Amino acid sequence: KIKFMEFLKKKFSIISLLISFLFLIYTFYRAEIHWGGTEKLYYSLYYKISFFLIICSTISFFIKEKLKEYIIIILFSLVITIYIFEGYLTYKAGYKMRMYEKETGKKYDTRTLLEVYKDLKKNDPNIVIKVTPDDHIHENNSLLPFSGTSNSKTILGNENGYYIIYQSDRYGFRNPDEEWDKNEIEYLLVGDSMTHGCCVNSDIASILRKLSNKSVLNLGYGSNGPLIEYGALREYYDKRAKKVLWIYFEGNDLHDLNDELKSNLLKNYLNNPTFSQNLKSRQNETNNLVKKKIELAEKIGGRGKNRDNLLFKFNRFIKIYSTRRAITKPGYSFEQPSPPIEFKKILKKAKDLVEENNSEIYFIYLPQYSRYQVGNIFYGKNNFNEANYKLVKNIVKELKIPFIDIHKEVFEKEKEPTDLFPFGLWGHYNPEGFNKIAKTIYKLTK
Repeated sequence: KIKFMEFLKKKFSIISLLISFLFLIYTFYRAEIHWGGTEKLYYSLYYKISFFLIICSTISFFIKEKLKEYIIIILFSLVITIYIFEGYLTYKAGYKMRMYEKETGKKYDTRTLLEVYKDLKKNDPNIVIKVTPDDHIHENNSLLPFSGTSNSKTILGNENGYYIIYQSDRYGFRNPDEEWDKNEIEYLLVGDSMTHGCCVNSDIASILRKLSNKSVLNLGYGSNGPLIEYGALREYYDKRAKKVLWIYFEGNDLHDLNDELKSNLLKNYLNNPTFSQNLKSRQNETNNLVKKKIELAEKIGGRGKNRDNLLFKFNRFIKIYSTRRAITKPGYSFEQPSPPIEFKKILKKAKDLVEENNSEIYFIYLPQYSRYQVGNIFYGKNNFNEANYKLVKNIVKELKIPFIDIHKEVFEKEKEPTDLFPFGLWGHYNPEGFNKIAKTIYKLTK
């Protein structure tokens, strides 16, 4: 042990520097070659870590050996702790699968979205995967789609053990196509993935159709923020609509809005009252842009991996996949920015558009998982910050838009609010959650 420690102290700086450079090279490979530079924001953190490690390794050449010994002991302890935690998270991640298989007797689908697409494409060459509008925001195209491929089977995500596949309508939204031909529309919905219906068979719109026995149009799509939602309302608004539901999700809408405001094309909807992309008549262009995105995903996504394979699981464990995901994913309550001044302007313009056409608008406030989750190892006890909730609620009330608070109307009344999420874990709502939300909306708007 003493000889090994002496060896480590002598070679520590060289080994550290070598590992740091290898980490930088691997980061460059993943970011610039494997992903073709399309994930720069994600890998920017790893670039920073790489350079930090290189600087620390260089400094280590000039420190005393006794200090090196302390650093080595600390690093070994830290690595062991991280892998123990990784083991815990890996076991916890399997909870979904164990619960699903126990409750249904069916096997949890562990394939990725791309793997499912490739498997189903063998029998149906026209099937597509969801490509969200925000995937196009920073492209230099003359058109920015607000929907997906039209008249196609579209694969959504999987959080409940199975993948959702729906038939899109003539404009690429999640509706029965005949809804656009009805004489009267009871509800028209705008929103993000919560409105889109990820990852359930019955989205809010389809449940409202059954409850009201009337026509409902869903313009929601994954990753939308308020500006895209307003743009979609401008492009696809139907004067037959009696009630417009502006469905707001507190988990990411303000973050998404900040990103949308960087787009000059999107800001035209805010600054130019006559601006339009004429998306209804340009669906073929939307289809082509989505097709290119899917082809790119196929190209950089590789051939897919068997997730039940022990080698694949071991590889994930070595890369501390679950720990990194726990730190970087929004399930662990990251603060959202405060509402920018444009948020109120967008809501005001949406309200004016709807009321000019003798329709009613309702603001539906959806809560996020981190409101209800127990504290975690990184952040301790959960003290959810309601500052933005109050700011948004005040803005809506100032505009005299009816405010339907799903947090108070549904989740606060539950003995265990997390039961309305997939297996009680972070994600979109589960079928029971969406069903209770839709029934509440119907009751309060009827």
